[in-house]
Amino acid sequence: MDELNIEANRAARKYPLRIQFLRMAWSVGRILFRMVPRPFYAPRRVLLRCFGAKVGRNVNVANSATIYFPWNLEIGDWSAIGEGAMVYNLGMISIGEKATVSQGAHLCAGTHDFSDPATPLLTPAIKIGSQAWICADAFVGPGVEVGAGAVIGARAVAVKDIEPWTVVAGNPAKFVKKREMKGVA
Repeated sequence: MDELNIEANRAARKYPLRIQFLRMAWSVGRILFRMVPRPFYAPRRVLLRCFGAKVGRNVNVANSATIYFPWNLEIGDWSAIGEGAMVYNLGMISIGEKATVSQGAHLCAGTHDFSDPATPLLTPAIKIGSQAWICADAFVGPGVEVGAGAVIGARAVAVKDIEPWTVVAGNPAKFVKKREMKGVA
């Protein structure tokens, strides 16, 4: 390949009209989302649901978190998305129950096929298992599945699936140890 075809990429229709309309509506909804004061999580849950997100009970999403497409978000009961987290959910992102996405974490469910000269958009889903913890400033790449109870350490970069109940750290994320819960038999 000698050259990228940027013109073809820009000419490609990446989203149907319905999604384009939702994106415009969410640009207003996002302003309201950010205006809801920090401790008032219920109105943000309602707003996300109005835009198609499947949001469980007692979910806490910080007002400074960025949710790109609420209609591509599922989050289970008692889970949380922290301050400044980036949920780039061009593809579906599902977060299980009692899971935490800490401040500054980046979940990226969008990329491009770099082997095609037109670099078309790809939207591989991300799945975060129940009781998993994505620590501060960690990155979870497109198509990654984080197993139940797994911990991705601060600033780690997960570009491959993470086994359940393991702790990983680094760039790229590597196994550190098994996660064991104190006081649980």
